[in-house]
Amino acid sequence: MSKTVVGFMLVDAPHSALNNAGADAGDRTENIVRVKSIRRGKKVYPYVSGQALRYWWRDTLEQKFGWKMSPIERQKKIAFTSANPIEYDDDDVFGYMRALKAKEGGTVTRISPLKTSPLISVIGQIPTQDFGVMARHEGDPVPYEHEFYSTVLKGIFSLDLDSLGVFYTNEKTGYKNMYPKLEEEAEEKGLTKDEENGKWTMSDDIRVKRAQEVIKALPYLQGGAKLTSHLTDVSPKFLVLAVIDGGNHIFMNIVKEENGEPVIDFKALKEVINEYSDCCLTDIYIGRRKGFMDDLEEDITELTEKNENIKSGTIKEAVDQFADKIPELM
Repeated sequence: MSKTVVGFMLVDAPHSALNNAGADAGDRTENIVRVKSIRRGKKVYPYVSGQALRYWWRDTLEQKFGWKMSPIERQKKIAFTSANPIEYDDDDVFGYMRALKAKEGGTVTRISPLKTSPLISVIGQIPTQDFGVMARHEGDPVPYEHEFYSTVLKGIFSLDLDSLGVFYTNEKTGYKNMYPKLEEEAEEKGLTKDEENGKWTMSDDIRVKRAQEVIKALPYLQGGAKLTSHLTDVSPKFLVLAVIDGGNHIFMNIVKEENGEPVIDFKALKEVINEYSDCCLTDIYIGRRKGFMDDLEEDITELTEKNENIKSGTIKEAVDQFADKIPELM
């Protein structure tokens, strides 16, 4: 059995430019900042990169939960962390890659237990161009432009509970997490060693703490570009959480666009809940911030009342209730 947290979230971006791409080569002026976007057919969909989302998440864990972050070292054109998931929380959860000297253990890599998609607009958009000017100096003013949009962003993430705090010595890309010096530290700090499978395991209390705090950070996510002029709360306004036996993301397709508005597809959600009930290791938790898509309240209430394995509430309630179930699974 494999135990994976799967999460789906919507972020309200009513007047935002959360992740920018700089200027296009064909722009008429160099003083323009474009938002990141992708095309599907004739429509344009603004997005926030997965890397940016992970940066917000990591920063929130450091600021809100006091995570000890791995120091970054740069050598010429490459940069890397300490690759020490025993000492540094983020090296465990967010993964790493570091090329050590052969005598020190060679290249070590760790697949991130926390995986994220980009946050992509549910609605096709034509970003708005905003014109500004810097005129607080003598002489001619300096004009500039930037883009922003009004949309709802969707994203999915997963957290591999079996991998948290578990480190391997296997000579396989993504699974050679350990090197001699780190194994010495693991032995000193009392990690459990499984010789047969070549793995070290941290204590359950540390593994549970890291898993819970990754989830508990969600209501406090903060970050994004242009905050000084497009202040956006990037924490989820709609959230679905569950733990499943497996790695496929069952909530990926539960939102769609109808008449230029984002809509939760409750038929798709009910189908997923019914067809994958044998894979769910926990109840399914749905959270929504009041004031966001209030038309969902009746459908969520009905879904909760008719399914004893579905719990609903505010974002914070859903996150806290879900996080309380994690110790039973670690």
